[in-house]
Amino acid sequence: MTDQDLRLRLDIAYDGTDFHGWAAQKDPALRTVQGVLEDALSLILRTPVRLTVAGRTDAGVHATGQVAHVDVPASSLAQRSIDGDPSRLVRRLGRFLPDDVRVGAVSIAPAGFDARFSALRRHYEYRVCTHPAGALPTRARDTASWPHSVDVHAMQDAATVLLGLHDFAAFCKARPNATTVRDLQEFSWRVDGAASEQVYVATVVADAFCWSMVRSLVGACLSVGQGRRDVDFVAALLGQEQRSSQIPVAPAKGLTLTGVDYPGDDQLAARALATRARRDAPGAPTA
Repeated sequence: MTDQDLRLRLDIAYDGTDFHGWAAQKDPALRTVQGVLEDALSLILRTPVRLTVAGRTDAGVHATGQVAHVDVPASSLAQRSIDGDPSRLVRRLGRFLPDDVRVGAVSIAPAGFDARFSALRRHYEYRVCTHPAGALPTRARDTASWPHSVDVHAMQDAATVLLGLHDFAAFCKARPNATTVRDLQEFSWRVDGAASEQVYVATVVADAFCWSMVRSLVGACLSVGQGRRDVDFVAALLGQEQRSSQIPVAPAKGLTLTGVDYPGDDQLAARALATRARRDAPGAPTA
């Protein structure tokens, strides 16, 4: 970022069904959220741009509260008559973006803001239906199906065991030199709508997540809920040092990133510095 650049914050939602995840791929034929957004922004501003995101989502995963930042030349905003009011980009992006991506807000980022490193925590929801007929057609794209009846109270018991600061290696796909220690701050289950619809929603909040961690946490709870495993099995997983093949990974389509929390503006830079320091250390997390 140069003295002539301006950092913008984008608040983003997308249906991940037809995307190969957030991150741009080497193969341009693979459609990604980042690629679609960068193409639209570059076209509007007539300059190449690169987005930094709060949380990279995998293929098929959705978002209603994703956050990203982008550094753009102030001159490009002035030339497009949007300097001083970047919210004008919302309407222009709406004309260029497909129906499965939405930028709901664009604002000038506070000093020190980094969408990824300034974040305090990420919020996810997971929707799953156990009805024999599957999810309602209106929710079919964001609700996974599970082919067994479950006990939501048993699932909550399993989720409660996992709360706190732990090494979640058993729940994560390995990345070289990456720590799997995370602070799981909330993990709760509820019945959504009429009980007869058999739809369950998990709310999962942590400072950060490892690759496939949320879907593995959900899969472990579903196994307990259907009676295949017990709470002691879940507790024992916290003592393992590598990915467990006994944990089913819940389907991607049920997962949605619903929000990202940041500290006050006066603490953004310090938070980013502290997070970078941890992640640059040996064994630090990569995502």
